[in-house]
Amino acid sequence: MADDVNQQIDDALNKIVKLTDQSGNLKKELKREIHETVSSLRNLIFTLKENLNERTSEKSQLQNEVNELKKDLEAHKQTHTVGQVAPSIGSPLELTGRGNVVSTPPSEGRKELYADVLKGKNVRRYKITVKSRDNQPADAVKEIIKSCIDPVDMKIGIRTFKGLKDGKVLIEADTKDDIEILNTQIRDKCGDRLEANVQKRRNPRIIVYNIPEEVTLENAVEIICAQNELALNKGDITPKFIFETKRKARNLVIELAPQTHRIMLQNKLKIGWMICSTADYIPVNRCFKCSRFNHHFSDCRSEETCPLCAGRHKLQECTASRTEYKCINCMMYNKHNQNKTINENHSSLDRKCPSMQAMITKYKQNTDY
Repeated sequence: MADDVNQQIDDALNKIVKLTDQSGNLKKELKREIHETVSSLRNLIFTLKENLNERTSEKSQLQNEVNELKKDLEAHKQTHTVGQVAPSIGSPLELTGRGNVVSTPPSEGRKELYADVLKGKNVRRYKITVKSRDNQPADAVKEIIKSCIDPVDMKIGIRTFKGLKDGKVLIEADTKDDIEILNTQIRDKCGDRLEANVQKRRNPRIIVYNIPEEVTLENAVEIICAQNELALNKGDITPKFIFETKRKARNLVIELAPQTHRIMLQNKLKIGWMICSTADYIPVNRCFKCSRFNHHFSDCRSEETCPLCAGRHKLQECTASRTEYKCINCMMYNKHNQNKTINENHSSLDRKCPSMQAMITKYKQNTDY
């Protein structure tokens, strides 16, 4: 039903544009105003649809969590005798900032909220990797670093100091200056034995919605710079790719210099006869086969895992209801962090999934905004 209505609206707007272009009696300025108005309507409809989908998803999730809460409370009542006092509301329940309820059964440890999972992690990270010049293992590299360099004397704070599977050692600090100082010290004191590499932060990307048909990767920069008074230089914008949605809307992803990123997000872009909205483009690399992160389907060595219920079957074969959804990523997190569990009663496709949000946060930490 919703798809039919959306199609009818889209057809009606296309008809307005077509009739406007075919009319020989309308002035050029009036045609331009009609095109801009239609573009604004498209953007407004798209925004309303996104908000509606988000609210519908929140409502469904809230209802599921309330149902689970009722079951927990009923089970809790049955386990208490008449002389016992029921716990306060703050004990079995926690509320997120958006009003979502997260249940914590009395027999289990407290389930962390989404905000708790990400608390303190949304900070910039500056990294350096160190490897041995003669292929020594990571533990040996760590010992060399600790024997030659004292972070106390250097007055720098080390956030991470760990060995990686490939034999390298990863070091993280809170500031760029700290990493540069550390890099200099490693080169001066251990350069004959160790090789250090400061990891560069990626440039930010944004998505430009609903671009006209005439826009291509070859002419996108020229069009954006010509039509928008944003003091942009061609070297500040790099078009990456254009993709088409199921509704035939064309979206452009561009990579920007950090200062250009801030300018772009503060303004809608005039492109051709359209006024296009923008947003940060933050991809999360999730495998279609096993639903885990950080690899593609073609490189997957794990068995098939349903993204809805974590069962060993394909998504198309899943018969689980929403109350039976399980996230394989949050389940694995809880398996290896039993003293710090998170809510796993959702699908791995849920944008509010703690594991998904952690991936988004990690992406932001490694981007030069």
